[in-house]
Amino acid sequence: MKYYLLFFSFTILSFTSFQAQTLSYDNNNDGCVNLDDLLNVLSEFGLCSAFECGVQVPHDGYYYSTVQIGGQCWFSENCRYLPEVSPSSQGSETDPYYYVYDYQGTDVEAAKGTLNYLIYGVLFNWPAVMTEDICPSGWHIPSDEEFTELTDFLGGENVAGGKMKSHVLWDNYGNGSNSSGWTGLPGGDRYSGGFYSNGYNGYWWSASESGSTSWGRTLYHSFDSVDRGSNDRGNGFSARCVRD
Repeated sequence: MKYYLLFFSFTILSFTSFQAQTLSYDNNNDGCVNLDDLLNVLSEFGLCSAFECGVQVPHDGYYYSTVQIGGQCWFSENCRYLPEVSPSSQGSETDPYYYVYDYQGTDVEAAKGTLNYLIYGVLFNWPAVMTEDICPSGWHIPSDEEFTELTDFLGGENVAGGKMKSHVLWDNYGNGSNSSGWTGLPGGDRYSGGFYSNGYNGYWWSASESGSTSWGRTLYHSFDSVDRGSNDRGNGFSARCVRD
């Protein structure tokens, strides 16, 4: 009998600990936690298997594909986080702005219904890409150093672009081999009040600053290289998440 009582007591204590750990993620104090954080708690208690790169990751109602490249685990598609949307004529270097290529309205659901959103995701200015909700728990916007680790693993900046570019959608025979699985798309950018370069170039923010600008990476339709450059924070670029 005492063994049953011991097991029962252990079960109650474990459940209480599990409940407390789960509710620690309840930022809204409404008794609910999101799926991403619940999976993390389950993993901590050994109730689900550890994360393996290559599986889909849920975030904000969408499941992102992932890929292992060297010692890093990356999203293999662009971020889609879109709490609000603005036309290309509006922007800021200090306040978050979100864009969908060629969409010039402010209706989030309408923007999400466009083909460009479905294919290329969202264009973010740098303040928007640095908001904490853009990546799921356990993921983050890559630093400049983490982008360099990626391109070094793929043979260096002179050749990594061809391995990072998707094998479709790039104009003028600019498709890559996508041998890395990173699936870089030519999503274009928002620049100086307009949308440009869709089909030709893809731009991605890093989390690293360079004085009053921030570092990013560019893939071009006409080259197999990756360009590292500092950019005005009001520009609208794509974003990727990398595993912590």
